[in-house]
Amino acid sequence: MLLRLPQHSDYRAWVALRQGSAGFLQPWEPEWAPDHLSRRSFTNRVYWASRSHGQGTALAMFLTRKADGALLGAITMDNIRRGPSQSATLGYWVGQANARQGYMREAIVAVTHYAFRRLDLSRLEAACLEENRASRGLLERAGFKYEGVAQSYLQIAGRWRNHVLYAMLRSDRRGRVDG
Repeated sequence: MLLRLPQHSDYRAWVALRQGSAGFLQPWEPEWAPDHLSRRSFTNRVYWASRSHGQGTALAMFLTRKADGALLGAITMDNIRRGPSQSATLGYWVGQANARQGYMREAIVAVTHYAFRRLDLSRLEAACLEENRASRGLLERAGFKYEGVAQSYLQIAGRWRNHVLYAMLRSDRRGRVDG
C-alpha cells in the first residue's frame, strides 16, 4: 500500500468508492453536504490537502494499493499544533470492500511513525463513536490508548454525539489502558 496526497485525477475513483460505500460510512461520519460528491467539492479537497501540507497544518493522504493503484480510503492528520502542544488529530475512512483487511492499520502505523519521527510531534489523538467497535479495535491494535468520553463531540447524522477519545504518545509509558 502507498500513502500519497490526493490528486485531481483521483476524482472518479474517489466518487465511486465513497458512493459505493455510502451505507457503510455514513453512520460514522458527519452528514454529507448536498454537493459532497461533486467535482467542485473534490477539487476543493485536493487544494486544501496541498495547501495544508505546504503550511504544515495537516496531512491528508489517500491509501492506494501498490499492485494496481486502486484507491482504498483516506487518512488525515489534521489540526497539527506546534509549540508546547506538539500534537495532531487523526481521522480516517476506508471503502467497505477494503475494510478489515489491514490497510488502515498499516496506514495508521505509518502516519504515527511519520508524526513522531519526522514531524517531532508528541501526541496523536483520535475519536470515534462509542458503539463503533471496529474503529475502537483498530485504534487499540495500532497502539492508541483509551482516554475517556467527550460529550457531544461531533455532529453525526445530524445530531450531537458522544465520542470515545484515544491517544498515542511518542514516549508512552502508561501501558495498556482499556476503555
